[in-house]
Amino acid sequence: MTQRSAPVWRILLLPLLVLPGHCHSSCPQDCSCFSETIFCSQRRSSSLPLNVPSSTQKLYVFQNGIRSLKQQDFLGLAKLEMLDLSQNKLAEIPDGVFSSLTSLHNMDLSSNSITHITRDSFAGLVKLERLYLHNNNIQIIHSAAFRGLEHLLELKLQGNQISVLPALQLPKLLLLDLSFNSIPAPGPADLQTPHLESLKIAGLGLTTLDEGLMGNLKNLHELDVSQNKLAEMPPALRSAKGLTNLNLTSNPIGPLKQEDFRNLVGLLNLDLSNLNLQGFPVGFFQTFPRLQHLTAAENPFNCLCPLAWFPGWLKEKKVDLGRKEDMRCHFPPVNAGRMLAELEQKDFGCPTTSTDLSNTLTTSSERNIPDPTTAAGTTQPLPPLLPGDLDEQPDDVGQRLPSETPPPPSNAEEHMCPPSICLNGGTCRFDQRGQLDCLCPPGTFGTYCEGQREIHPPPLSPRVSVVMVTTAAPDNISSHHVTSTSISLDLRRYIDSHPYIRGIRLTYRNLSGPDRRPLQLNVPASYPEYTLRGLQPNCTYFVCASPLGEPVEQTVSSCMEARTAEISPPPHEPSMNKSEPSSTLVPVLVAMSVVMAVAIVAAVVVVLRKRRAKSPVDMDLGEPVPFELDGVKTFLENGTGPQKQSEIMPCSPVCQNSMDYGVPLIQEHFPANNNIDGRTSSFF
Repeated sequence: MTQRSAPVWRILLLPLLVLPGHCHSSCPQDCSCFSETIFCSQRRSSSLPLNVPSSTQKLYVFQNGIRSLKQQDFLGLAKLEMLDLSQNKLAEIPDGVFSSLTSLHNMDLSSNSITHITRDSFAGLVKLERLYLHNNNIQIIHSAAFRGLEHLLELKLQGNQISVLPALQLPKLLLLDLSFNSIPAPGPADLQTPHLESLKIAGLGLTTLDEGLMGNLKNLHELDVSQNKLAEMPPALRSAKGLTNLNLTSNPIGPLKQEDFRNLVGLLNLDLSNLNLQGFPVGFFQTFPRLQHLTAAENPFNCLCPLAWFPGWLKEKKVDLGRKEDMRCHFPPVNAGRMLAELEQKDFGCPTTSTDLSNTLTTSSERNIPDPTTAAGTTQPLPPLLPGDLDEQPDDVGQRLPSETPPPPSNAEEHMCPPSICLNGGTCRFDQRGQLDCLCPPGTFGTYCEGQREIHPPPLSPRVSVVMVTTAAPDNISSHHVTSTSISLDLRRYIDSHPYIRGIRLTYRNLSGPDRRPLQLNVPASYPEYTLRGLQPNCTYFVCASPLGEPVEQTVSSCMEARTAEISPPPHEPSMNKSEPSSTLVPVLVAMSVVMAVAIVAAVVVVLRKRRAKSPVDMDLGEPVPFELDGVKTFLENGTGPQKQSEIMPCSPVCQNSMDYGVPLIQEHFPANNNIDGRTSSFF
């Protein structure tokens, strides 16, 4: 020990040496004694320390490695009030082992290896107020194990393996923790605890709460039902009007409903973490006027305009937000990962309005009022309304797309669409009432087009294409021929109406596929027609044309929709093995036909020469003669057959009458027989 550290130790030890009642020779070995309190946290022994003074009131013997207890260990400790035996290796509690501790108020047996509780495990503890048995291996508890503990205030049994809970008749019990066991949902007969204030039943697999139990617990202030299987708010909670603390963490409750919490007006602390919440209903927290602490971490919040009120409400009501760093935005991508409480009003994409104080009417170009057919700040007009969308639109749909912009009324409000407010290709607009609306493309839905659904369009004939043009202007574009993989565009009217443009910017995207990112092409102004190729069959494409070289934000596009045709099989499809590509069979069939034709011609020539050379008698006898190939040689020399005699073999009558022909399956001059797929790869 250095000279500098020696005075420090003396200063630290001085208060301990002068404490009144400090034990000297009577203090157990390897323990520290201060007045009537003994700490034995550094010793390593399988049994309790010996020679504990009878005046001891608090005995802390935790994490000592104690494996067993004997009744003699506690004889003479009638004044002991606190006993801590936690974090040892106890496997059982002998009957009556604590019977001499008649003044004991608090006992901690947590974090041991106790497997069962007998009838007399706690016999004699008539003044016990707090009993901690959590984090053991308890499986069985005798039905009368807690009888006689009439002064018990707290009982902790969480983190065990209890399957059957005995009826608890504890008239003064205030706190009960049964979390993370295997017991069924407790009922009124199981908890005869009329003064219970705190009930923790987390992790029991509960799907509902007993209404009778909640009705009997009139004094209940704290309820923890986290990590259960509650699919909705239990109706039994409507009876718990005195709750001040409610923990609903990690339940599949889904969207919150304000009416489910209408009786919980006294809540001070509310935990809504990990409920898969995307937001809160507007005015939801008005139900809790006394709320002081809120935790809503680990939820995939949609930080859009409907949730813009939340950060301001936190500041106004001065509510303490728990786990603030874990309460983050999940959607839209521009806000993903940001802490919800730190967002500002502008971050939620809400529309901004400003009042026009002028009493005179101005044109839409002077006042920057967006054209009803075009989204403000974009170059693409609104997609068309499909027939199937008419059922989902309000009654004023016919008034949203007028051919001419009506003059705005006096003192009208100027509206501007916030950037990226509409998702999945939706187009922002304002109706005549000044309300923001998103016109969603096919396959999307929701206020901001945030939802997606599959579209199953009706089957189309391969020869018929449906083209829907969004505007009736004379400079629009159209399509005059659509196949399964291409769309031919007619750009004549667009070029005629823009005689001074350098070129045309074509933007197209697939509205039917999962990838809706736009693709762009630059086309010279001298092209009256242009064909988009490499498209997906049976899909709807949204195509727009705009002047090349002009700023995007200052141009107005002309757009259309066209659906590519569906690929249908030919009317007379030959029966073949579908697993093999047809392109490999064609060369084989052609080769077989050529070889068969050569063989038949050669055979006919040979037979004719034989008939001429043989006498009638020889023909009747059917005797073989030398096989003459003079005529065949002449035929082959003309270049119409094989060049070698060995390639032509005599054919039997059976062979000649059959359609099968022995052609090698693998030949060098037939590349299609090399088991290589000759089809070109697709871009999609």
